[in-house]
Amino acid sequence: MVGEVHQLSKTDDLSCNAGLVCGLGGAVLLAAAGLLAYRRQCRIRLARERLAKEREEILNANNTSGRTAKNFSGRELKRATGNFSRDNLLGAGGYGEVYKGLLGDGTVVAVKCAKLGNTKSTDQVLNEVRVLLQVNHRSLVRLLGCCVDLEQPLMVYEFIPNGTLADHLYGGKSRPPLPWRQRLAIAQQTAEGIAYLHFAAMPPIYHRDIKSSNILLDDRLDGKVSDFGLSRLAEQGLSHVSTCAQGTLGYLDPEYYRNYQLTDKSDVYSFGVVLLELLTSKRAIDFGRGADDVNLAVHAQRAADDERLMDVVDPAMKEGATQLELDTMKALGFLALGCLEERRQNRPSMKEVAEEIEYIINIEAGGHPIEQQHST
Repeated sequence: MVGEVHQLSKTDDLSCNAGLVCGLGGAVLLAAAGLLAYRRQCRIRLARERLAKEREEILNANNTSGRTAKNFSGRELKRATGNFSRDNLLGAGGYGEVYKGLLGDGTVVAVKCAKLGNTKSTDQVLNEVRVLLQVNHRSLVRLLGCCVDLEQPLMVYEFIPNGTLADHLYGGKSRPPLPWRQRLAIAQQTAEGIAYLHFAAMPPIYHRDIKSSNILLDDRLDGKVSDFGLSRLAEQGLSHVSTCAQGTLGYLDPEYYRNYQLTDKSDVYSFGVVLLELLTSKRAIDFGRGADDVNLAVHAQRAADDERLMDVVDPAMKEGATQLELDTMKALGFLALGCLEERRQNRPSMKEVAEEIEYIINIEAGGHPIEQQHST
């Protein structure tokens, strides 16, 4: 009996020791796992801080304006966009996505997010912030700030409520057609914005992606140039920037495409295509037009060569137009063709283009000052 009790006592001791060892082992494992998790979080935090610092250095490189972008926190922008809710999605493209947001002070903004893990998209968003820090013009979209502490950089700019020029030209019956006078005003505002980039910005800026979908319309339907992701700063003392051809099919300067020399006249060519879009309400590239007329620039030039330029003008605009209005449409058409000259030295500068459009507007307005015409 005594032996049995002694045997039970030894068994209890062994069980107790085993439980203690298991408990200590579990505690050690938990402590080790916690330590590893803590170190991992520290590495992630340090990596994010290092990345944010690198991005800030990129943004400040070559910044001659002295301006700095307001640095929004990731938490602030997540709250503003409803954690980037699809309900707030304004648009998406190769660069990433744009969301509508509401800041704590009630300011409505647009938030552009680079594609997660896409280096090219990240570079474009950072480049856009860097370029917009250099400029300040009523016809250019206004930068409000950026965020560099999330995995992908974000830029915050003013919210433009009426979509793009392309939306209004090709949006179908959902939007009323833009009247001729309004189209002229948008052409002038856009031309002035681009001319500012070429002649007033220091250093000059080549946009490199002028197109109707990159012209935003505000609550008064005034045009604002946007999307500077592909833009390049001109190099002092050089007539061009040597870079691989980038842009959008149908708007791309053929001389730039051939020789990889980007100049201000490359933007002039792209703007010439926009002028044709305003005149014709036709897309820059449309495979439904027939093999020889897929490209709008070629289509319009062929019509002009046959002395049929007015045939490509939007019939809805011509209907009920006065002779004076028809004359100004033709004048803008010839200006567009001047912008589309094959050799860049034969194209006007954007400053000359803006002045010519102003002259056309004055004719259309019957000689009244542009300010009076614009306010009506």
